[in-house]
Amino acid sequence: MSEPVTTAVRPVAAPSALGGLGLFTVLLAASLPLVDFFIINVALPTVGSDLDAGEAVLELVVAGYGVAYAVLLVLGGRLGDSFGRRRLFLGGMAAFGLTSLVCGLAPTAWTLVVARVAQGASAAAMLPQVLATIQATTTGARRAKAMSLFGATAGLSMVAGQVLGGVLVAADIAGTGWRAVFLVNVPVVVAGLALAVRLVPETRSQRPEPVDGPGTVLLALSLLTLLVPLTEGRAAGWPLWTWLSLAAFPFAAAAFWAVERRADRAGRTPLVPPSLLALVSLRRGLALMLPFAVGFSGFMFVIALALQRGAGLAPVPAGLALAPMAVVHLLVSLAGPRLIRRYGTRVVTAGAAVQGAGILLIVLAAWRTWPHPDFWSLLPGTALAGAGQALQLPNLLWIVMSEVPAERAGVGSGVMVTTQQSALALGVATLGTLFLVLVPHLGVRDALVTTLLVQVGGIVLTGLLSLRLPREVG
Repeated sequence: MSEPVTTAVRPVAAPSALGGLGLFTVLLAASLPLVDFFIINVALPTVGSDLDAGEAVLELVVAGYGVAYAVLLVLGGRLGDSFGRRRLFLGGMAAFGLTSLVCGLAPTAWTLVVARVAQGASAAAMLPQVLATIQATTTGARRAKAMSLFGATAGLSMVAGQVLGGVLVAADIAGTGWRAVFLVNVPVVVAGLALAVRLVPETRSQRPEPVDGPGTVLLALSLLTLLVPLTEGRAAGWPLWTWLSLAAFPFAAAAFWAVERRADRAGRTPLVPPSLLALVSLRRGLALMLPFAVGFSGFMFVIALALQRGAGLAPVPAGLALAPMAVVHLLVSLAGPRLIRRYGTRVVTAGAAVQGAGILLIVLAAWRTWPHPDFWSLLPGTALAGAGQALQLPNLLWIVMSEVPAERAGVGSGVMVTTQQSALALGVATLGTLFLVLVPHLGVRDALVTTLLVQVGGIVLTGLLSLRLPREVG
């Protein structure tokens, strides 16, 4: 009878605490992938005319980044657990800066598509290490504050991406035009790397596990069969392959789950351990994250199209119309930990109600002022929606990670960010497609109103799901 195999435990020194400037550094890095998910939206028309790219190729510029990012996030978290989160963070950030440079210098549309895929993969190596490092190097009130700042950064980055994109394209710095939306990343990355080398401590799991090959392949297949047809289908005219891909998704997802459960029961550590989903806060928080992120990204995409193509606003005024949302989101986010400690997770429920009221005010403003909506008519709705989002997103991120042990921080953050990123891509694909399909039949105003009312239905769902969250968060 063979001897039982034992797993050696690598002795790991307790990680240094993440200081204030170190936290700033990882949050700076966390903003880059989210800014780049949205910054390209307002630049796409200019990219198309400059590189002679059709709509389907331009969709790939967006989808290639988003899909590569979503597919590889969990793997990036696992690699950070095994080989060191600081090492993956530095490597991912450097690669993100390099691929941003290639995007900015791309001579053809297909070069840009390939560079965007590589940029998404780089982001997937970098971003999970941010949450995992926060989880492993902070505790108690410091962790709550750090997670609140991460959530504030995430929300602000998503809104600021579109604003910044419009400003950079309009400014046409040194004749760079749309290329500036990518080239702006390079000096930010250089500064971030200089800070990170000195300020970000190294952490890793005490029980590093080998990469789950079958799980990685099946997760990638599951996300690809869902996200690629949804993001490319409309521009490609919904050919047969899109329907076959969507039909294959449930089978790929079922196979992935079966493989992960088998590995978990055998004592191995799968890519997404089903036992991790036994954590109530994580499981229910992820369920709430889906409709929230779908609605958020769908709103950002649709409002940008409606204001530019329907109301005739230039990229800068269209982006600045959302500035109140960003400002209010930042301010309210900072109060998140204090509110959670006092009122528990019902703060998230209140946030859904406030966000829903804000979207309804935007609907009313669009209905009454179209085709001439302006900053002031949209201000009450965008400010209120920003406050509602701020009461949900930062607190939701904290809730999801609250019970995840430090040794599984990379896996937990990878799962959470993959859920968020996949939902962001789904929001653009579903609500964006709904809006574009309705425009020829209803006109821009009525298509916008209808799409936003559908989003309100999703907000109601997030509010109901939030009632199932654990009342208190440790």
